[in-house]
Amino acid sequence: MKVIQPNCRVQFAAEDVDFVREVLGARLGDTECLVRLLTEDDTRDLILDDEALLQALLERRGCLRVSTHFYFYVLVRQVMKRAGVTDRRVADYVAEVLSEFARAEQLRCVVPGQPNALDYFFEMLAALQTADDRTRFQIRVHIGNHSLFLSGVFHERIRFRAERKGFPDLKYYEALGRSQYGIASDHRLAQRYQLSEVLSTLSDQFATARRALNEIADRLFALGDGGEKLEHLLIAQR
Repeated sequence: MKVIQPNCRVQFAAEDVDFVREVLGARLGDTECLVRLLTEDDTRDLILDDEALLQALLERRGCLRVSTHFYFYVLVRQVMKRAGVTDRRVADYVAEVLSEFARAEQLRCVVPGQPNALDYFFEMLAALQTADDRTRFQIRVHIGNHSLFLSGVFHERIRFRAERKGFPDLKYYEALGRSQYGIASDHRLAQRYQLSEVLSTLSDQFATARRALNEIADRLFALGDGGEKLEHLLIAQR
């Protein structure tokens, strides 16, 4: 399993630079100047916080030529900031989760020694009982990420299935994600990967982060009980 890092902001592509220059105009200078500004942490973060970028993504999403890393970071940063989660590393981490999970294969929990990928939370929780220390950390982080992704993007589907079919509700996902992020944040590997604060914040503010992602889903994805795979919805963003 891959340990996701808050690194969307260092994975922007040439088309992202072109998009920023097109939206924000000549005040940022030519392409060479803009690239230089985007390589400096302080100026890059100020540029990416410009709400004109968000509006352009929302208004032009049918014909965008940007990377998923750029797309998700700008959207997640703005909704997180409005929700009171102001740490850019947290927004960057959640954006990278969305970017990774936009590919359906990344949703699956692949555990060493297991013949098949684990698709259900009860399977992942059971695997914690026999996994080694490193794998337990990875499983816990994956459960947290998966819980946030599902309850953030597919909240209407979860609500429908809970009300009509007796499936777990949003409170279940919140409790599961919060607890697994919290345990993982105290692990030695969280310190090694410099994720302790990010995971701790997501544990403490899971419901807030989830509702922020709900805003993105409501505005962009329009998913209902039978919604398509996210990777198909995001094909124009790749």
